[in-house]
Amino acid sequence: MARFEGPRPAPMTLRALAALLAYPDARLRDALGELRDAIDAEGALTDPRAAEIAALLDALRRADPLDAEADYVQLFDRGRATSLHLFEHVHGDSRDRGPAMIDLGEMYAQAGLDLVGGELPDFLPVVLEFASTQPPREARALLGEIAHILQAIFTALVERESHYASVVGALLELAGEKAQAVAIAADEPLDAAWAEPPAFGGCATAGQARPGDAQPIHFHDHHRGASARTTPGAGVPHDARRTAP
Repeated sequence: MARFEGPRPAPMTLRALAALLAYPDARLRDALGELRDAIDAEGALTDPRAAEIAALLDALRRADPLDAEADYVQLFDRGRATSLHLFEHVHGDSRDRGPAMIDLGEMYAQAGLDLVGGELPDFLPVVLEFASTQPPREARALLGEIAHILQAIFTALVERESHYASVVGALLELAGEKAQAVAIAADEPLDAAWAEPPAFGGCATAGQARPGDAQPIHFHDHHRGASARTTPGAGVPHDARRTAP
């Protein structure tokens, strides 16, 4: 996959992008101005991508609240191709998903992060929250490890002509990748029977870093590429809250 010297991940930008991928409830809509200010202040995105994000912010601001929420559910909760739960793309409904989820949650806890709002550890905004707590090099490496999943989601969103594609495109650029269309399997409903072989290898408890050390997440399956309630903090809404210094 082609790589390029793109912008480096910045913490507030990662948190803003995480918030934009969350369910567009009243709290998030009230914070749209804060999100734009955070992205503009750090200047971590390329000008074209920042303009696309601004268009998404404007679209969310203008949209009828009920329509925005319904569109979000239809887009992200009605099929695997656009699912923001990363293990949907890696493990599907196989038995490996449960242990992998536990390991990922334990990794967050060791880093001093506590999930709020009942979100699952593999929810992309939560992963981005974790990335925002890491040094830039480690954050970029983490995004790079899930880049093949992000490319698949990006492709599916572009096919649906969704403004949300700009957010995933920005994440790919922060990972040092060029956002581009890739071959993806035909979408299917989430309630269809589907299983994948084991594919997650970076979060076993035995391989955990010491508290305070950076720990990458390894998503190895390249076969294929839920609403969040955000919690305000550090200037932008987020899903994972730091509970230790």
